[in-house]
Amino acid sequence: MIFFDVLAIFINILIDVKFMSLASNIKSLREQKGLLQKQVASEIGLGISHYNKIENGQREASVKILQKLAKLYGTTIDQIVNLEGDLPKEITIEDKTTIEQMRLISELDEKDKNIIFGIIETMLTKKKFKDFFNKNVAVL
Repeated sequence: MIFFDVLAIFINILIDVKFMSLASNIKSLREQKGLLQKQVASEIGLGISHYNKIENGQREASVKILQKLAKLYGTTIDQIVNLEGDLPKEITIEDKTTIEQMRLISELDEKDKNIIFGIIETMLTKKKFKDFFNKNVAVL
């Protein structure tokens, strides 16, 4: 009987550690985004007190709440549960040099690179046809 009591205590400790880890992850994500608890609570349709208890590990977040948080933070439930470090920063390519833009494109999977280059080829072809059309219509 003692074995099962010890096992139950151990399982409860593991659950508490994972539960607190989730609460810590939720708080960390909010802080990384620079949001206040009341802003997040409002955005996901919770009262501030309810949300505060989730962040402090006093209340469990439902799957529905985790879905709303994932949508708010542009991530997945799995990434919230298993958060490691900071969220990846959004990459904007417009303000980069041409060399930097090409480097970023080269980091993509082969399929994604082919899509990008296909779009570029289509746009260049359209431009050539447009230029040709404008040049030849101007002559008429």
